[in-house]
Amino acid sequence: MLNNAQVVDLTIPLGADVIMWPGAPAPTAETLVTVAHDGFFARQVTFFEHTGTHFDAPCHFTEGQSTVDQIPAKSLVRPIAVIDISARVGDDADAVLSLEEVLAFEATHGAIPEGSAVFLRTGWEDRNRDSVAYAGEPGNLRFPGFGVEAAEYLVSTRKIVGLGIDTLGIDSGAATSFPVHSQITHPKGLWHLENLQNLKELPPLGAWVVVGVLPLVGGSGSPARVIALLP
Repeated sequence: MLNNAQVVDLTIPLGADVIMWPGAPAPTAETLVTVAHDGFFARQVTFFEHTGTHFDAPCHFTEGQSTVDQIPAKSLVRPIAVIDISARVGDDADAVLSLEEVLAFEATHGAIPEGSAVFLRTGWEDRNRDSVAYAGEPGNLRFPGFGVEAAEYLVSTRKIVGLGIDTLGIDSGAATSFPVHSQITHPKGLWHLENLQNLKELPPLGAWVVVGVLPLVGGSGSPARVIALLP
């Protein structure tokens, strides 16, 4: 089956120009050895755990919850539902996924299966090379996210394992209290993927995700290579 699967990379390339959460340091890379001098090439790379396309472990907002290395591998290979609200969002940086939109998605495509991950396409993936367009003006963080009622339904009723989005965060930029992170998902052991791209290439249902996250001991998160497989 995998021989015929279409592979879609959902990952933003990780370099010094990647858009970061305000105040977080950009990744750096220092060449330590070269082929010309040492016979092989390698660099020392330094990065904030939540850099680029990255994984949030449940401990990120909930003390005592799982760190990255404690996440079972089977929860990193999951069927995905992709809810696309980009046409409705347009340029509205304060838009959030509503419960009504989740119910409308299910009325059209069927119930989101238990154990799935749900990815939200807002259209913000098309802005991820422009820091102001993607994150807002300095001091005024703005981007779409998951609404509280929608997230609560997905977690409590549909029993999903994770959320993903094509913005800097699962909560909208204006939601300074991080209600989805701190009250709904991380306390119940769910993971997040943030700064995804190429969600436009995925169907509403039927694809699977493979989350290639570094199992950092004690880690709150890690950059990840996120691959979708389409039958």
